[in-house]
This record gives sequence, C-alpha cells and structure tokens, in this order.
Amino acid sequence: MAFDLSIAAEPWQAHLDSVHLSKPGLVPVIKGNGYGLGRALLASQSQRIGTPMIAAGTYEEAAELLTVFPGDIQVLTPWRPFSLNVVDPRVIHSISRTEDIAALAGQDPAARILIEAQTSMRRHGIERGQLDAAAVELAKSTLTLEGFASHLPMAGHNLAEASSWCGALTETGLATSNFFVSHLTDPELAALQSRHPNLTIRPRIGTSLWLGRLDSFEVSATVLDVHEVSRGDRVGYRQEKLKKSGHIVIVAGGTSHGIGLEAPRAVSSAKDSAKAAAKGVLAASGRALSPFFVGQTQAWFVEPPHMQASMIFLPKNLQAPKVGDRITAQVRYTIASFDSISLS
Repeated sequence: MAFDLSIAAEPWQAHLDSVHLSKPGLVPVIKGNGYGLGRALLASQSQRIGTPMIAAGTYEEAAELLTVFPGDIQVLTPWRPFSLNVVDPRVIHSISRTEDIAALAGQDPAARILIEAQTSMRRHGIERGQLDAAAVELAKSTLTLEGFASHLPMAGHNLAEASSWCGALTETGLATSNFFVSHLTDPELAALQSRHPNLTIRPRIGTSLWLGRLDSFEVSATVLDVHEVSRGDRVGYRQEKLKKSGHIVIVAGGTSHGIGLEAPRAVSSAKDSAKAAAKGVLAASGRALSPFFVGQTQAWFVEPPHMQASMIFLPKNLQAPKVGDRITAQVRYTIASFDSISLS
C-alpha cells in the first residue's frame, strides 16, 4: 500500500444505479485510464447495472474490454484504414468520412457502424452535404448501420444543434432509429426525445457517471520518511536552500501516479485568468502547492515530484506525521494512477 484509492461501494454504486435508471439507453464511456478507476472496474460496474453497450476510446481499449465485458462496445475514435484491426461482431465502429465506408467493408464486410456527424466541435464527422453520398456508399456495402452519433461541445446550450442533426440525418437514406449523443443536460435530453419521437436518444456519459460521487472516494499516501530541517539547509536534487525550519516529509506518490502533472485548463473568465496568473507567479518563484494534506493543511512541494515519491514541507508549528502514517491527497482522476484501488 503506497498511493492508493479507496471507494465506498454503497454510495458510489447507488449513484451509478441512479444515473442508469434516470437515463434510458445509457452508454457508459470507458476510456483512457478509466477516469482513474481502471477500465476493468468500470466494465464490471457497467455489467452490474445492466447496460448492454459501453463506449471505448480507442481500438486498443476495445480489444481489451472485449475480454471483460460481454456486451457491445462502441469505439469513439473514428475508424481509419490504419486502425488496429479488431474484427468482432460486438464492436461498433464510428465512421466520420464517406470514403471509409467502402474501406471498412473491404476489411470486415459484416461490420456494424455509426455515422458520426460533424458538429461545431470540428473534430470528427461527416458534413451535412456529404450525408447523401454516405447513404449511397452504405447501400453498396454489407455493413450494418446501428445509429448516428454526435459529439457536442461542453460549452452548453447544445439542444438546437443536436435537434438540427436529428432532422438532417433522418431526412437522408440512412435509416436507423438510434441517435447517440454526448454532452447534453437532462432537460436537453428530454426535450430532444420529445422533439424526435421517431428516434431513440441514447446518452454517452463518462465523467458525471463515474466521478459523480467524489465524496465516496479517498486518496491516501504512505509517509515514507520524515526529516527535521532548519532554515538554510540544502535539500533535494537541486539542493535549494530552505527559507524556513520545519520538516521534510517524503510521501508515496509521484509523476508515475500523475502527481504534479497538469493538462491545460480552459480560461473563460477574469477569475480564471487571475488564478492562472497567480499560479504562474508562484511557479516562477519555485513554489507550488502539492495535492497532499497533513490534517487540514495543504502542503507545499519542496521541489518537483519524483517518479514515485514527493518531498513536501511542513513548517515547525505543524505536527509532522510518522513513518507509516497515511495522509490524504486530492487528484485529477483522469490523469491519476494508483498502486491499489479498493471497493469496500
């Protein structure tokens, strides 16, 4: 036990059950690091709540999930001729280019597909003007159309765009009733279904499903060493001088666990800009808050985290933990990796 995640099973699973019951046609998204929880655990929970289909991020993930999930697996990354060749009747491919219809049919004539719409995300998808051509290509093949899909922005107010695509897709020769959507609110899902009763609206959900009860998670790290230090002592790889006396605490959890790693964040307000500027000033001065807490105090890094451990500083007015004690941490789950995950 070093850098670990403990999940309180009852409240977390109750949340999963509630989301499943409140969202007919739910497709749980299981991708990347499994939102920090691991793809296998999420696959087992998807099976427990009774969803017949999940969505994987890539073909490599789908190949793994085929061994642990008995239902259908939708692949979110669009199929390309150079994709990992996963031929299985339970796999559903996303098609985002007209020319890939014939190419996939040549590789797997019995493949099942979704037609991905090009939304305002401008990431993947077939443009509206190409829908008729896609219908012609599909009619020439033996592929099975399982539905449409639209990946919408996270900025909100997506109902009008989703509804417009529902109309556009059903007016083509692409006959299917399933419409898979991402990033619609509950009221938007209900309104979309009401506007298009001929379609079955199926929400694809990841973050709010798996990470919707963070209060049932506890991340903890083992204290590996504690050293009393004085102002002016040199410490760490870079031998920086300490500005205060106190304790250096060596704690399990480093860059291999996602500690100290951070993806760029959206800056959409003056408050966000101020926070980013403040962090930049601190970083320039060599100071950075760690995700570790000793009691209620969030500790500062002594230096950038190491691969499997971090050095944090506690001023002398705070009681230092002992070797073997556990302290808590707050992490960004989508980049976190744990030595163990327990469900109890």
